[in-house]
Amino acid sequence: MDIQRQIPASFDRVQRNQYGYNAKQVDQFLQRARVSFETPHAASRSVKSADVRAVSFDPVKGGYSAAGVDAALDRLEDALARRERDELVEERGEEAWLREIGRLAGVLRGRLHRPDGERFRRPAKAKARSYNTADVDDLCQELIGYLEEDQPLSVDNVRRAVFRPAVGREGYEENQVDAFLDRVVELMAAID
Repeated sequence: MDIQRQIPASFDRVQRNQYGYNAKQVDQFLQRARVSFETPHAASRSVKSADVRAVSFDPVKGGYSAAGVDAALDRLEDALARRERDELVEERGEEAWLREIGRLAGVLRGRLHRPDGERFRRPAKAKARSYNTADVDDLCQELIGYLEEDQPLSVDNVRRAVFRPAVGREGYEENQVDAFLDRVVELMAAID
């Protein structure tokens, strides 16, 4: 796979009075990713699919348009996940990959099968920002359909999921939901 086709040489910028991603940070990360992607041995790679999923950039006026950068990062993450899967299969066999996928799916299913309103922690602080429980539970139902009933669901739907805000114990703790969804994306990228 040619990484040059996955990531454009440059991105559109937002207007000077609007906020976008810090161009220098984006360019530096993508340069590291290119070098990492083109390195033939996995042990020497510094950027993995999880790193792409977790990266963030400072907002600056006149920076890169987030939509373009995010789309390129999604393609890069998918390419790295496929490569990581292929390397695991080559190194340890398809059975090892299937065991790893099964283990991760089992962990995710355990939380998905909790009752609505009880899947994630509630924030300890009364005024803490949280995610609307009904929105998160709706996505969890879609994930059950995807994992157990072969219902179609795009990894991009999970990546781009937006939940209405809640306050304190009215919603789910954001960090726990985000960490769970990161694992879901990891699984879906490895499967698809």
